[in-house]
Amino acid sequence: MPAVNEKTDQDTRAWHALSSTDVRECLQASKPLDASEVARRAADYGPNRLPETAARGPLARLGRQLRNFLIYVLITAAVITGVLGHWIDTVVILAVVVVQTLVGFLQEGKAEQALAAIRHMLAPHAIVLRADGRHTVLTEELVPGDTVLLEPGDRVPADLRLEKVHGLQIDEAILTGESMAAEKTTEPEPESAVIGDQRCLAFSGTMVTTGTAQGVVVRTGTHTEIGRISGLLGQTETLKTPLLEQMDRFARYLSMIIIVAGAIIFVAGTWFSSLAVDELFMAVVGLTVASIPEGLPAILTITLAIGVRTMANRHAVVRRMPVIETLGAVSIICSDKTGTLTRNEMTVTAVASGGRRFTVSGSGYATDGEVAADDGHAELPPVIMEMARAAALCNDAHLKLAETPVRVIGDPMEGALRVFAIKSDNDMADIGSAWPRADEIPFDAAYRFMATLNHDHHGHAVVYLKGAPERVLDMCATQLNEQAEPVALDQEYWLKVIEDMASEGLRVLALARLPVARDKSTVAVEDVSSGLELIGITGLMDPPRPEAIEAIAECHRAGIRVKMITGDHGKTAGAIAAKLGLQETSRVMTGKELDELDDDELAAVVVDVDVFARTSPEHKLRLVTALQKQHGVVAMTGDGVNDAPALKRADVGIAMGVKGSEAAREAASVVLLDDNFASIAAAVREGRVVYTNLKKAIAFLLPINGGESVSLVVALLLGLTLPITALQILWVNMVSSVILAMTLAFEPAEDDVMSQPPRARDESLLAGFVIWRVIFVSGLFLAGIFAAWNWGMTATGDVDYARTLAVNTLVAMEVFYLFAVRYLDSPSVTLKGVLGTPVVLLAVAAIIVLQSLFTYLPLFQNAFGTAALGVAGLSFAAGAGIVLLVILEIETLIRQRLMSARTVPAA
Repeated sequence: MPAVNEKTDQDTRAWHALSSTDVRECLQASKPLDASEVARRAADYGPNRLPETAARGPLARLGRQLRNFLIYVLITAAVITGVLGHWIDTVVILAVVVVQTLVGFLQEGKAEQALAAIRHMLAPHAIVLRADGRHTVLTEELVPGDTVLLEPGDRVPADLRLEKVHGLQIDEAILTGESMAAEKTTEPEPESAVIGDQRCLAFSGTMVTTGTAQGVVVRTGTHTEIGRISGLLGQTETLKTPLLEQMDRFARYLSMIIIVAGAIIFVAGTWFSSLAVDELFMAVVGLTVASIPEGLPAILTITLAIGVRTMANRHAVVRRMPVIETLGAVSIICSDKTGTLTRNEMTVTAVASGGRRFTVSGSGYATDGEVAADDGHAELPPVIMEMARAAALCNDAHLKLAETPVRVIGDPMEGALRVFAIKSDNDMADIGSAWPRADEIPFDAAYRFMATLNHDHHGHAVVYLKGAPERVLDMCATQLNEQAEPVALDQEYWLKVIEDMASEGLRVLALARLPVARDKSTVAVEDVSSGLELIGITGLMDPPRPEAIEAIAECHRAGIRVKMITGDHGKTAGAIAAKLGLQETSRVMTGKELDELDDDELAAVVVDVDVFARTSPEHKLRLVTALQKQHGVVAMTGDGVNDAPALKRADVGIAMGVKGSEAAREAASVVLLDDNFASIAAAVREGRVVYTNLKKAIAFLLPINGGESVSLVVALLLGLTLPITALQILWVNMVSSVILAMTLAFEPAEDDVMSQPPRARDESLLAGFVIWRVIFVSGLFLAGIFAAWNWGMTATGDVDYARTLAVNTLVAMEVFYLFAVRYLDSPSVTLKGVLGTPVVLLAVAAIIVLQSLFTYLPLFQNAFGTAALGVAGLSFAAGAGIVLLVILEIETLIRQRLMSARTVPAA
């Protein structure tokens, strides 16, 4: 057997396929290492820790936040207003830039935190056998070839090839997603075995639940399984959210249009306008200011912040603000099974005993629930009481019943058996005092059962035994009938029961007993090798969360596909998927099958398969990437270290906050504080509300800017006096427009928000209807501005009066347009629409006060060049707003009829 000569051999060798003797030969470590050999290997392999990544400096992080086209537009607007001498406006715009930049700056660095979280999962100390005896050393001092001892409660310090095991069970949920601790052996496994089936290896970062073991270190540091995931996480790119992509495109296109239009108008103005060149330049600068929706970034930030606050009230922490909107575009949710769709709490759900089958209600470790016969008989037979006694006595777990939720100390499966016993009979909670234990045979993978010898206080002694069904059946000579009396064993019947339960995805366990003499005080393996009485079979599973079933149904109604990706076995995954109500559960694709597909083949099948089992972190990452290539907006939920790379890659990574690992929480963009899958459906709903409100804000702001801009263009090209000055435009843009638009961020969800299909990832904020509304309403604002200007000039001949009337008319039209834009696809002149929300009414009141100051206060009159308006002028402005609302209501009715006419033939 060739020896290990290179560090890369740690990665390439299938250590689980080699015998422990061959492993030691490869590692040139036939006996415990001495100090000099440890030092040599430490120099060759390096310390057993994950490397610290170089932290990105604050200046580099700040620079990345400023590389945003929308920020460029805002800075440009600030410079322009500064050139105009309007320093207050400059400060306001720069404040928006600071807020935008600060939020991104503080959210930066998730990847580094996720890697640090994984590093903290490594055990700080390890018990090691060296040439001079047993030592407790720092984990980072371990080298390949070291001999490590494991005890209950230890965190495995490196990847080990097990040599000796005694009842060893290891919780590998962080790597495999399996809810039950894995039983370990020393026998080699096939080279093709996946992580969850490599039973002769103990992986770094996992936890020993029961038993002891000795193993030889085969992989350290970055070469361990957890180290490999750390590297995978570091290489995984985080995609930009659809909203940021759209806002970047929008800002880029708008900026180019403004610059090109400004240049064309300046050139044209030199030909057609009577203004001097310097006056024309300042007019074009004013046009640029009018065209930039300075308030949009503020509205974006406020809308997202409100969504974040709403989600916090629903027990979800949003780590990156734009992600709240991305949730609204989610078309696929890829969920881990254990702890996300299920409770990560084993539960006895089925029992077969006395020739009958029983269903056990309730889930998790709560003792609420009952045992009910499938044939409808209300009274439980005596054999169920005997089965409950066996489940409670042959058991090392303890329930903390006084805690909420109930907590298990010990093996989760044994905790589930105790809960079953109490559901059968409340007295079983204290059965140990009535039947104290005299002796026991601890569980060992070699003989696959556990047994206890118990005496009651009336001279009875019984050995109770639980274990693998096939093994226990071979040890039984009889079975108990309904009255708990021994009768002939029907082995074929029990094999059929075991097969049926296994096909339902249940973990099957057999319970048996052996009455013994009252004076017997010890029990050995030889005592129970034959002649037992079979009590029955239990079926256990990590049950689906009831709220997850409803949440999945709601997702389906919203056009969102839910897929389950788990490290668990295929049968178990398929059974849970069926109970959850996933759409396609007839086919379960395993990690081995995924390995046989290239990326193109995977992309072709990934859409149609909803259940993936025995998956590794690479599989989860490939699946998320393949779904994104199919233009899906993917949310990934998970709680283990093995989920972290996929959480980071997904458009929305959602981690469980209570039972989730720190690595998963740091890699995710959303953390559920209640570990409730149902919160995801609520998050999607909130994301859709945020997007709709953003669309309303854009449909509100852009026509105002459009009307202002076109009015200036017309005036410039026709050589007319400007109907509104640049300073007055800034007042409208940064005060009245922003205050009114902010109210749209508080708009509640419309009734059909969760009955619509997800929007396309590349759908533009300015798609179809919004573009039409912007053009149409811009025209109405243009008409209103010039109508007010002409009416004012005709009535008074005073330029300041005409401009003041034009500004107030524009603001009045904004107020009435606000009521129209709140309902994009339905009439707004309804009691609900007219009353609005308290925020809308408060904003309208604020605008009336501000416009009164703008119009009548001498300080404002001097600053903005305004004049007082009489009743006639105010009536004109209000009338223009009413006319705008009526026109938009007519437009909405016509549009609805046209849409109805198109859908009739299809129906």
